[in-house]
Amino acid sequence: MRAAALALVLALCAPAAAQDRDGYTDAMSREHAGDAPLASPAVRAVAAAPIEEESIIYGGLEGRPLRGFLAWPTGNPAAPGVIVIHEWWGLNDNIRSMARQLAAAGYSALAVDLYGGEVARDPDGARALMRSALADPDAARANLRQAHAHLREVRKAPRTGSIGWCFGGGWSLETALALGGELDGAVIYYGRVVTDQQRLAGLRAPLLGHFGELDRGIPLEGVREFEAALKELGKPAEIWVYKGANHAFANPSGTRYDAAAAEQAWARTLAFFEQNLKRAR
Repeated sequence: MRAAALALVLALCAPAAAQDRDGYTDAMSREHAGDAPLASPAVRAVAAAPIEEESIIYGGLEGRPLRGFLAWPTGNPAAPGVIVIHEWWGLNDNIRSMARQLAAAGYSALAVDLYGGEVARDPDGARALMRSALADPDAARANLRQAHAHLREVRKAPRTGSIGWCFGGGWSLETALALGGELDGAVIYYGRVVTDQQRLAGLRAPLLGHFGELDRGIPLEGVREFEAALKELGKPAEIWVYKGANHAFANPSGTRYDAAAAEQAWARTLAFFEQNLKRAR
């Protein structure tokens, strides 16, 4: 039983034990020191096209409903689907805003909740919530699978992708690894990477990664190892490193927001989803 448990831990992307060994949660705390999950200017952005939205239940886990936020383009409920995965703060107004922006761009965007309805108000709270979620990565994986099933089976999305920031960026990669050929594209914003080629061998979805040159929580050395492993395996991936940018450079509510890098990354994200979710391949 002990061996089986260890095998499960090694198979998952970011288990809690690994966080304790390499100081990942502590690193994220340092990167977000002084930040607060405040509503950013992006929350007030006017949608580029008419959209509809609602809070939904997209599945259930251990007797608990999985609640999320869904936004989609008016008149097109069966648009390509995107699983939107929150950063370490949780499913807050900033993440809902990103779902709205994706909906305005023509996608059914389902913002999932990996924190069971809780949202952090400060870095200490975010650290505790992230550690709790990472302590049961199998539950997080099941959560994301049900979100994908909702987009495919209920919303009838013809193709699907994922996107996440920080904590959610790592889980966007994990979603691609877990779903294999069922996912059509994954976007990672400064999320934890995987360099083990054995794990990456099962990857089928194209990847787009955005990383900050100065990010100490997700060091550039590891990003380059990740990029090299993907290239050696022949996986379709674009990895962008933004010069002078730090961790969470795309979050306007943070202390390390970099407007130029954030805008460039978002333009590349929309082009990536256009290519992989809208155009026939």
